[in-house]
Amino acid sequence: MSAPQPLVLLIEDEPQMRRFLRVALEAEHYRVVDAVSAAEGIRHMAGHNPDLVLLDLGLPDGDGIDVTRQIRSWSDRPIIVFSARGQDGDKIAALDAGADDYLTKPFSTGELLARMRVALRRQEGRGADAPALFTAGTLRVDRARRQVFVGDTEVHLTPTEYRLLALLVQHAGRVLTHRFLLREVWGPGRADQTHYLRVYMQQLREKLEAEPARPRLLRTEPGVGYRLVVDSDG
Repeated sequence: MSAPQPLVLLIEDEPQMRRFLRVALEAEHYRVVDAVSAAEGIRHMAGHNPDLVLLDLGLPDGDGIDVTRQIRSWSDRPIIVFSARGQDGDKIAALDAGADDYLTKPFSTGELLARMRVALRRQEGRGADAPALFTAGTLRVDRARRQVFVGDTEVHLTPTEYRLLALLVQHAGRVLTHRFLLREVWGPGRADQTHYLRVYMQQLREKLEAEPARPRLLRTEPGVGYRLVVDSDG
């Protein structure tokens, strides 16, 4: 027997949006359980143990950021948040609370499905040790030997450049906020000094990207952070 299709918990209070997403997801053979409030979403999370959560930040009985924080306190299931709020602060707060990704309304079905595929692939890898060899396009990172290649050419990185790249590789496909990257690479005392990050990201792009001015792998999420794109779905 084939394995059941992933179960998605959809927490969205707007009826039209909820119907649209359910139809789109079921057309791709996802199983869907939906909730119209924060409280119902938490109950379904506990009762159904879904493979992935789609969460609207604007709910009638609570903030989606608080829901994210509650879920993340006891579950590592991927959470993709979406919202009509365009403020970077909301996106950052959701990601810092534990969300894996975010989309700003309106968004295309294709983009949502691509983000879901990346999140589910990352989740599959969490149950086992991370592979020593990471590849994305022409980039190859051998973490066991701490070697980095573009095509067949080895690229020499400084220790700080390597730490930054290794962190992006560890969370490939996921948006990492400026604060998270700064804290993990430079320490908590540098968490607000984004100029460090801009300089080192540019250095990495110069060494790893075919066109540093138009990066395909090391993508900027404006006002939020960076994402290492693992494939064309990203």
